[in-house]
Amino acid sequence: MRYTVDPGLYAVGNPDAQSPVLVTANYKMSFDRLRAELSGIDAWILVLNTDGINVWCAAGKRTFGTEELVRRIESSGLAQVVAHRKLIVPQLGGPGVAAHQVKELSGFRVVYGPIRAEDLPAFLESGMKATPEMRRKAFDVRERTVLIPVELVQAVKAAFYIVPVFFILGGLLGRGGFWSAAIHHGVGAALTLLGAIIAGSVMTQILLPWLPGRAFSVKGIFPGLAAAIAVMAMQARFFAGQASVAELLGWAFLVVALASHLALNFTGASTYTSLSGVKKEMRWAVPAQIAGAVVGLGLWLGSVLVA
Repeated sequence: MRYTVDPGLYAVGNPDAQSPVLVTANYKMSFDRLRAELSGIDAWILVLNTDGINVWCAAGKRTFGTEELVRRIESSGLAQVVAHRKLIVPQLGGPGVAAHQVKELSGFRVVYGPIRAEDLPAFLESGMKATPEMRRKAFDVRERTVLIPVELVQAVKAAFYIVPVFFILGGLLGRGGFWSAAIHHGVGAALTLLGAIIAGSVMTQILLPWLPGRAFSVKGIFPGLAAAIAVMAMQARFFAGQASVAELLGWAFLVVALASHLALNFTGASTYTSLSGVKKEMRWAVPAQIAGAVVGLGLWLGSVLVA
């Protein structure tokens, strides 16, 4: 996740003074994808220092921005390398780059290129004119599903440390022998976290457009409720009715709270959230998620102590 490219000016093929100049971030994957799509094309690539962050995210944080672009034009000596004064900036870098300011400060005119690097050859061939399809970013099931593994890895890492804690607490606080109590109460923790991860990190992403609500935290509640019902059913079946109502309700609260929180993490990968909107949602969603988790944990601890 810290695989970066040194900022500066790079050549693709055998560019000359008339070759196009494309601007990108110093996130290695962004740089490599851009190079791959320029195969057979002579061009210059101006890499900005975005601290290893991709174009879209860096534009939102202004590290892919006007000041850095002007600074990189000057430090690379671009005005002495090319005869023209045009820069092709990714459309998704638009939030960070003010074209009129770049023109005033550097003399270079910004042309916003297509969203996808794969459209660049056609864009260049058409005289730097983008079709409506080049300006539109889809977010279909395939594109959302591709992002799931990243969320899964982070969630599973956290669960790897949390589940043993529940096993230990169940063994120490539960009635009967340590191992029997640990298994009895710890299995519920494992099922709960598994259900929450599937609901918040898998089902929410797949079903995103069809889930009720605008906020991601709200959308995550519905797969969370379905997972909670499944977890309670498995708990009741696994322990043949030995699980108390308080324990089942505790797991239900925890599943929904965790699923909602995991769904909220997906905002950074979506195509239609904004920084201000995410901050606004977090102000009320995170306290509600914490409250739900506290209630669930309290019910679980109470059920363990009185079992």
